Amino acid sequence: MTITKESVFTSSRGEALGQSETFLDFQERLSRVAPVDRPVLLIGERGTGKELAASRLHFLSKRWQGPFVTLNCATLSPSLIEAELFGFEKGAFTGAESRRTGRFEAADGGTLFLDEIGSIPMEAQEKILRVVEYNSFERVGSSQPVEVDVRIVGATNVDLKAMAERKDFKRDLLDRLSFEVLFLPPLRCRGEDIMLLANHFATRMSFELGRNEIPIFTESVVQMLEKNIWKGNIRELKNVVERAVHHSDTGVVDKVVFDPFISPYESVSLTDEEEMREKSDTTQIVGQPPSSSIKQAVENLEKSMMRQALSSCRHNQRKAAKQLGLTYDQFRGKIRKYGATVLE
Repeated sequence: MTITKESVFTSSRGEALGQSETFLDFQERLSRVAPVDRPVLLIGERGTGKELAASRLHFLSKRWQGPFVTLNCATLSPSLIEAELFGFEKGAFTGAESRRTGRFEAADGGTLFLDEIGSIPMEAQEKILRVVEYNSFERVGSSQPVEVDVRIVGATNVDLKAMAERKDFKRDLLDRLSFEVLFLPPLRCRGEDIMLLANHFATRMSFELGRNEIPIFTESVVQMLEKNIWKGNIRELKNVVERAVHHSDTGVVDKVVFDPFISPYESVSLTDEEEMREKSDTTQIVGQPPSSSIKQAVENLEKSMMRQALSSCRHNQRKAAKQLGLTYDQFRGKIRKYGATVLE
């Protein structure tokens, strides 16, 4: 699969790749508001590329030559976030040995991206509201106003409107920040983009590993990638694809691991009693009149075949899955479904 220039937007901070209608519609709305010098809220699930979208907003705006300053508000304690945002004067608190400028001053003339904006405590929200309304603030430990010209772009994956109704987020600030609210589409709504992104990440990983060939995904892997829910969105897809390329011995990617925390060393053993029960289950299904529902009969057959496959493969779950014509993830899913009835 070829990655064309028409499907790629490249900024100094990364790539936004997509060709689906959903993706292009979002990019159009983002481009439309970028030149308007007003605050913007970006709302989306984790891994959907909120910082990349904020970066594109900045570089498509009239402020593109100014600074683009970022702050993840969730990484700071409530006691530190004001100092980080607004700076502080020497002696303002223990350890403040000299004056320090904050993110607002650093972003003067440009854009300040506040990620996880719902994590900001009320006290800091009051001061941010003042900056939005009057373009000025006071450093911690000072009464002198500092004038700044900053465009705020906020991002979150929580419901700020609900937070405002619970009085966990200042309503006036929410109103001022939401001149435009853009919802980033999750990857599961961008079906056409999954393999475009996967090929991009695979090619880049192959290059990083010093390989000459461009990785190729088998049809079964393509189907698995396209059918996955991708709760972690693009970030999760990137990790899965890079891991798959790293594990492949050739240029062909024929398997993927969605959950790296499943141990490959799990083993099972069947007691004599369980083996007898296994044979009994098989006999009942094949040679006796049904004494249970079709659903139960199917479950008994599945469990019986899984036990037989595990026994013949010396309890190697990957080999057992292959023998049954299942992917390893599908086999593990059935183990989780049946639990101790299969593995005890």
